Amino acid sequence: MASPLHTPLCELLGARVPVVQTGMGWVATPELVAAVSNAGAFGFLAAATIPPAEVEAAIERTQALTDRPFGVNFLMDAPGADVITEAIIRRGVRAAGYNRAPSADLIRTLKDAGVVCMPTCGAVKHAIKAEQLGADAIVVQGGEGGGHTGTVPTSLLVSACADAVSVPVVAAGGFRDGRGLVAALAFGAAGVAMGTRFLLTRESPVPDATAERYLDAAVADVLVTTEIDGMPQRVVRNELVAGLEGKGPLAKLVFAVRNGLAFRRETGASVADLLRSALAMQRNEKLSRSQVLMAANAPMLAKRAMTDGDPIGGYLPSGTVTGLIDDRPTCAELVARITDEAERTLKALAP
Repeated sequence: MASPLHTPLCELLGARVPVVQTGMGWVATPELVAAVSNAGAFGFLAAATIPPAEVEAAIERTQALTDRPFGVNFLMDAPGADVITEAIIRRGVRAAGYNRAPSADLIRTLKDAGVVCMPTCGAVKHAIKAEQLGADAIVVQGGEGGGHTGTVPTSLLVSACADAVSVPVVAAGGFRDGRGLVAALAFGAAGVAMGTRFLLTRESPVPDATAERYLDAAVADVLVTTEIDGMPQRVVRNELVAGLEGKGPLAKLVFAVRNGLAFRRETGASVADLLRSALAMQRNEKLSRSQVLMAANAPMLAKRAMTDGDPIGGYLPSGTVTGLIDDRPTCAELVARITDEAERTLKALAP
């Protein structure tokens, strides 16, 4: 008899276990993605923080480190989305992940090439729309998830989305172990997606100083703030967040502009490219002008923490699950631990 852990998600992605590593900017590097996929789960390379012209090289680097399937996550309304789409198809990548402002044309191009389309959604109506646009599976992130988040708990949102769509649903927000995987299956999901848990593995590029801030955090230290980019984000509270809470509107604007220019230098995008992306973001996400301006903050502030090792001046996107994580296993150890615990849990539940 087939194992309950071998779900339709496994068949769709070519993974041995229904566990997905999310495409965290600056964190989901070729090394982490390959380690996740080699462990039997499914990794997503983060292309949103890589210059589009360099994404294909990052895909090639990942393919040199693993012969297992993996995906690429990117923003469809960002400069160079077409270049990334072409690289995904040319290199035979298994899946494409996206969330902000999905493009019907790009989705059609990916699907015509046989790429699995796997967006992330935070509301039932968005999941329904994603399926209509051609999603093959949908990551549903509840309020416990890190980074940009909503207010509906994962347990409620996943169950509602599983009832509303016919494609596999992947539960995200609050997962770290085998018990959580079994719970997600009970909610109607076909697997789980984890960001923070994979961020705190040995193959993660996050510097030790930053990782320690995560490991030291209690559940109460993880909160939702709008200070980073004007939209609700779940983060570990630190000195940066406390300082932004005391800044006036003008100071925040100057801060955002500086970070936006730094991100332009980092990615090679032109001012015109960034303006087009900002207008698309404002149109598709119904953001105010001030929110669009503040959105420039997030990528560079995340880089300070995740790449530069500055957990004081950078921001720490985090799921609430951070407060329950106290170690940095290898990806192989983590996936084996999750699988073993899930199987034990299922056995204990059997009559």
